[in-house]
Amino acid sequence: MLTTASVLDRDKVAYWNDAVSRTLVPMTVVPRGDGPFHGRITTNRIGFLQVSTVEADPNRISRTPALIACSSATPVAITVQISGTATCVQDGRRADVTEGDLVVYDTSRPYSFDYPQRFATHVFQLPRRMLGVPDISLQQVTGNAIGTEDGLGAVLLPFLAALASSADAYSPAVADRLACNVADLFATLITERAHLGTAGPDTTRSHLLLQVRDHIDRNLGDPALSPESIARAHRISVRYVHRLFEGEGTTVGRLIQQRRLQECCRELAPRSRTAPTVSAVAQRWGFVNPAHFSRAFRAAYGISPREWRSLRMGQDDGGSLPATTAGTRSAG
Repeated sequence: MLTTASVLDRDKVAYWNDAVSRTLVPMTVVPRGDGPFHGRITTNRIGFLQVSTVEADPNRISRTPALIACSSATPVAITVQISGTATCVQDGRRADVTEGDLVVYDTSRPYSFDYPQRFATHVFQLPRRMLGVPDISLQQVTGNAIGTEDGLGAVLLPFLAALASSADAYSPAVADRLACNVADLFATLITERAHLGTAGPDTTRSHLLLQVRDHIDRNLGDPALSPESIARAHRISVRYVHRLFEGEGTTVGRLIQQRRLQECCRELAPRSRTAPTVSAVAQRWGFVNPAHFSRAFRAAYGISPREWRSLRMGQDDGGSLPATTAGTRSAG
């Protein structure tokens, strides 16, 4: 358990940022009030499933592209709202979350949670490979509140609440089997919700947007990847490509550069001492001009590609950057 109870008032916010970033995934926490901040997070593991309970004062958390790029793991998460309310935003969708609601979100893409009052929530994290569902199905489900009256949610919500309260009570053998069962339930929920989502009025646009995002990810290494090439590949106008990204919090051009930088960032942080050169990595991910790549990398992360590589090669565990370095980049 990590708590701000014994931390000096002036240090509580910094302590809490570090606590939730180390326990869950790197994120930025901004309190909504002016007084001393109070928070507590407890964590247990059930096999490969991590179960955390968060209680805190009003705040806003955000997961930015810069923080994602510097994360060694990007699990899928499911949160159950125990008390208070929240507003979740991911993949262009906004969900108003109330007590008892469940939300699926993907830590490999930007998201935010806004908590206007003191709250408590259970957070379940698991490796995406354990779900066995297509990315396109997962992206159709994120950013939606699922209530107790909604299909599998009616069964899953009380089960998850009970599981969180007894997470430390299982033997390793039982925990491993239970984690697999939970992953199967999550996969069933995602499949069910993705199927229901195909009947919505924005289905065509949402499906096309997912196709475009997938096309971008599959063609990042092509220097000719652009709104024009995307439009040709999907037989739509360039204007419509730009319209697809209205409300996404970014433009198609920025998304292409962000994704390229993320892949470069990962490849420049090798676990071994032998690795391709910075220029080779840049070219592999679509950057033709080394100077442009260096400027874009520094603008996104606050350091040069070579400085980033030196920092990561100096870390024996291959983990993410120290919190102070990551925090400085996200603040900029």
